[in-house]
Amino acid sequence: MQFSEIPNQPEEDAAYVEVNDELDDPHHFPIDSDQLSHPKAFQPSTDREEKGQSFWLNNGRRIIEEKLKGTENRNVAKNIILFIGDGMSVPTLVAARILKGQRLKKSGEETSLGFEKFPYVGLSKTYCVDSQVADSACSATAYLNGVKANIATAGVTANVARGDCEAMSNPAHHTSSLAAWAQLRGKATGLVTTTRVTHASPSGVYAHTAHRNWEYDGAIRAANADPSKCSDIAKQLVYNSPGNNLKVIMGGGRFTFLPKNMSDPEYPQKKGKREDNMNLIASWLESKAKKNASAKFIWNRDDLLETSKALPEYLLGLFEPSHMKYHLLADEKTEPTLKEMVEVAINSLKRNSKGFFLFVEGGKIDLAHHDSYAQIALDETIEFDEAIMKAVEMTDEKDTLIVVTADHAHTMSVSGYPVRGSDIFTNLEPATDNLTYSTISYANGPGYKQNLTTPQTRYDLSKDKRDDLLYRFPATVPLEYETHGGDDVAVFSRGPWAHLLTGNYEQNYIPLVMGFAAKIGPTGDIAHPSSSSITHTSSFQLVSLFVILSLAKHFWSD
Repeated sequence: MQFSEIPNQPEEDAAYVEVNDELDDPHHFPIDSDQLSHPKAFQPSTDREEKGQSFWLNNGRRIIEEKLKGTENRNVAKNIILFIGDGMSVPTLVAARILKGQRLKKSGEETSLGFEKFPYVGLSKTYCVDSQVADSACSATAYLNGVKANIATAGVTANVARGDCEAMSNPAHHTSSLAAWAQLRGKATGLVTTTRVTHASPSGVYAHTAHRNWEYDGAIRAANADPSKCSDIAKQLVYNSPGNNLKVIMGGGRFTFLPKNMSDPEYPQKKGKREDNMNLIASWLESKAKKNASAKFIWNRDDLLETSKALPEYLLGLFEPSHMKYHLLADEKTEPTLKEMVEVAINSLKRNSKGFFLFVEGGKIDLAHHDSYAQIALDETIEFDEAIMKAVEMTDEKDTLIVVTADHAHTMSVSGYPVRGSDIFTNLEPATDNLTYSTISYANGPGYKQNLTTPQTRYDLSKDKRDDLLYRFPATVPLEYETHGGDDVAVFSRGPWAHLLTGNYEQNYIPLVMGFAAKIGPTGDIAHPSSSSITHTSSFQLVSLFVILSLAKHFWSD
């Protein structure tokens, strides 16, 4: 409430106006008698040293000193790895790091995911050419092909509208990916995902499609299009470049490769989806045999671990009929983790003396968010982080550029004023209607619950079992599936030319920087400045930081 909005009142009411103005402050925290009687119950669970200023000032000083030690890596990137956390919004990062810390018996907020410590951070704008909020297909075209596209399309320009089979078939509308650029330079290439390998994100590595759903021929027919004129995504992976030259392909999605009359090797009661009677797994093996190349198809964790001892030239691993299972719900004896798949992929690809390109997707973060399964989404984010740190362990920062980002955001938020160290999942805060709200919630989705007995009131969240892994966190608007968010997403990078990925930029800029760093693709011909070339701005910034440190040393000692 603003004083200018209050009508003239008697002078004795001035105090009343001030009090009300204070209570109207959205950041006002009232203290009740219980808080005053039991102050310890409301103290955050933090280290005692955090209460003094030295902890914070010294922490900031340490970060400055670390950054001053860093130098711009201007080497040519022999290897490039792109990690995509599907739907990994900034609030997802915040909640995941808190969960990670709380699993370690810490307060949680002070914890970092491994890749959050990468030296360079930026923000990427994710919209599609025709949509304010992106899907995973148009965004894949941006971060893999360097070109923005229409929603639901992958590997094509915005001249191709969603579902336009004829336009999709025109090679002039096809874009090329980091995988294609790398292959032209003789590098090994591969993809790893926890979704179907024909799903929207990985399809950006190799496919050109007018619709992300066209993963097999039957899906094209269902859209009243002709699969003989617009090839399905699985078929493109097996028969077309650059898909047919990928050395490693791992994820889920067996049913898009198998005919509908063929049983799945793991679940005999389940059948394939293909209507053209093609067994694309057999076709893939045959195509490698014709090249006299060693190749192997695997479908369980034991096969993967055994194959890792003697890797073939080509490896196809499809570990589920559809998407791979959530980490927390998977059978660890039969299904490999993302970390294990990444380890095998890097060991396979690094045999190429010219280097490699690897695409890795933590795809189930997104799927969990769509179902409002926040606990699952955050665990998938932590699993994604472990896979990234395995890649860091296996590579050299001097010659390997690693980029970690998301394709788009989600509507999950971390809100309220919960006490430090509050359980990220079960904490409830009081609202003005005498009910509660959850720290984690979604703007929309299946977590919406209506109070059917008294519709004029909200649902009472305290009745829910909020620690259930499959608990659907509350949503404001009812939808069958929660939607994506239009937020910018974070970009973390390390290695050659990673410093070019700071700031705020269009999502399609990412692969162009990676191509520049590795001297491949449309930006591969841009000359690399010498390592001694430091701009006037950079020099000025260094001098400024030294001055700040000198002053800090004088004032911060206590």
